[in-house]
Amino acid sequence: MSGAIARAGEGLPAARRPARPSGRASRASRHALGAIFLSALGILLSGGACSSAAIRTGAAGMAGVPAAEPAPGGPLPVPLATGAIPADAVCRNPEASPEARARDLLSRMTLEEKVGQMTQVARDYLLGAEEDIGAYGLGSLLSGGGSGPRANTPAAWADMYDRYQKAALGSRLGIPMIYGIDAVHGNNNVRGSTIFPHNIGMGATRNPALVREAARVTAIEVAATGVDWTFAPCVAPARDIRWGRTYEGYSEDPVLAGLLGEAAVRGFQEGSAADSILATAKHYLGDGGTEGGVDRGDLQADEATLRSLFLFPYLPSLEAGVGSVMVSFSSWNGQPMHQNRYLITEVLKGELGFKGIVVSDWAGVREAPGDPATQVKLAINAGIDLVMVPDDYKGFIDTLLGLVRAGEVAVERIDDAAFRILETKFRIGLFERPWAERSLLLAVGSPEHRAVARRAVRESQVLLKDEGLLPLPRKGRILLAGSAADNVGLQCGGWTLTWQGVSGNAVPGTSLVEALREVGGPGVEIVVVEDPEAVAGMAKEGDLAIVASGERPYAEGQGDDRVLAFRPADLGYLRAFEAAGVPALTVLFSGRPIMIAEALASSRAFVAGFLPGTEAGGLADLLFGDAPFTGKLPYTWPDSVDAIPIQSTLPAPGVLFPRGWGIRR
Repeated sequence: MSGAIARAGEGLPAARRPARPSGRASRASRHALGAIFLSALGILLSGGACSSAAIRTGAAGMAGVPAAEPAPGGPLPVPLATGAIPADAVCRNPEASPEARARDLLSRMTLEEKVGQMTQVARDYLLGAEEDIGAYGLGSLLSGGGSGPRANTPAAWADMYDRYQKAALGSRLGIPMIYGIDAVHGNNNVRGSTIFPHNIGMGATRNPALVREAARVTAIEVAATGVDWTFAPCVAPARDIRWGRTYEGYSEDPVLAGLLGEAAVRGFQEGSAADSILATAKHYLGDGGTEGGVDRGDLQADEATLRSLFLFPYLPSLEAGVGSVMVSFSSWNGQPMHQNRYLITEVLKGELGFKGIVVSDWAGVREAPGDPATQVKLAINAGIDLVMVPDDYKGFIDTLLGLVRAGEVAVERIDDAAFRILETKFRIGLFERPWAERSLLLAVGSPEHRAVARRAVRESQVLLKDEGLLPLPRKGRILLAGSAADNVGLQCGGWTLTWQGVSGNAVPGTSLVEALREVGGPGVEIVVVEDPEAVAGMAKEGDLAIVASGERPYAEGQGDDRVLAFRPADLGYLRAFEAAGVPALTVLFSGRPIMIAEALASSRAFVAGFLPGTEAGGLADLLFGDAPFTGKLPYTWPDSVDAIPIQSTLPAPGVLFPRGWGIRR
């Protein structure tokens, strides 16, 4: 794979460069699989669809970025500046290697401090107890979807982060905490951030350079708030679209999923120590292949299938030096991934030589079988380094300490986990720059960043059908109807402001009706229709219609769906326009293919918009002909739910549109 995919950490600043996997077996295994990847990649990209592009670097390097402003509460402490660590200690020397610094710091830690580093707590469970961050030496905090400061602004996030970091540096050794969030399509927890298309839409672009640039923008907007770590990208190839997390993956195709996942990793982790963040390849392993598309279900497959379909997309991210890997809630042939030592320790850490952090999913340790002590023992012995508890951190710490003292978890396993966490913190420059990068705050949601998102929207839209309706004329009337006509929340989907997303216009952005008016110009009258029964009385000769439909926002298991129906009310608009003789275009915002046969038949043109995010102007650019449609389906579109699961790049029984379909206009 070397030569086409850079070695781990290549191109990253030294302070941000994850460790390069080492070992003859690791290189041989990865290069053998890499040859397969490159062969498939050549087929996928034949025709030169993915050209290179300059990547925005955001703020200047460390020397050119102003120091962070003080957090509320007085002067800022300095990491490791405690009486417990001599001034000449290796761990305090920024010129020493991250490995040497981590080894030195580890040698000075108690068992309790090491276990503290292995503990990740959701901020909601620290309310009123922030002193526990330092008292227990907690290694990491996180915000779940929708969890943040009361004033959900970038500056309020920076204040919150710095307050927590100050508490962490009050521990005996002054070790900074690392803070994680699910920034899966922009800094989507923070109001006013740039929200990109979800990965399913980015998969439709087939453009690694664009995915990388979007991740670069996201990294800058995340770093501005202080957060160091995103739980992204999801590199799972979803093989059953009934799964509620289908939109988090780039494609059903493991080659495309791996290619774009690698691009995202590079975008997140490159740049300066000031404006890059740690990336996470997830969910390891097989979450996209569970039986029936059930979230947190069971993948029933032999090892050859597991490797070729589900391990395969991780290889490029590992080569790119991804800093962390998140374990899946799912199981493989009945064995929970959170307890699978073979796949975590022997394959990921051993065979593939991964040197970063293996992190659990939210309460994933507790969801596996067994009593609490058994759950913790099996998870840690399986190779999980950092446990997203996320609530009862005191109970977790006590349990793990008891297991070590009883000899059921080896001290060497604890040392390995704590070392990986410490080395990662040194490698990303956290000890030198532990505070929010407030010089970047003005970049959050900036016009320049939104322009990148608008371009991503333009490249992500897939034209499924056009019987001469497009491009739309810039004169006359357009009747606009449907659930998503003026609803930024439906454009964004889940993981936007909250875990499950929000319907309506609580998300700052441009709705479709606003975009059509902006791009169409003064010659176009956009008339919003709010009742299908009113269509017959409103329609005039020469009118055109747009019906914008959208799935309700959802995330994870709450999106599992056995029916995948097109909204009946929106289908009613299409029937009304058809009866009135008004040619209609349908725009569908969805996190996966859904059942559209009847809607398609009633439409003169049909656009699969997926979940484009806040910048609907990119879609309007296409509809009015200011840019061409270039998107291609990243998933096979079935003609009925009975055909699921199905994957095909060619017309076949059960296939409405094959993967790769997309009309260019």
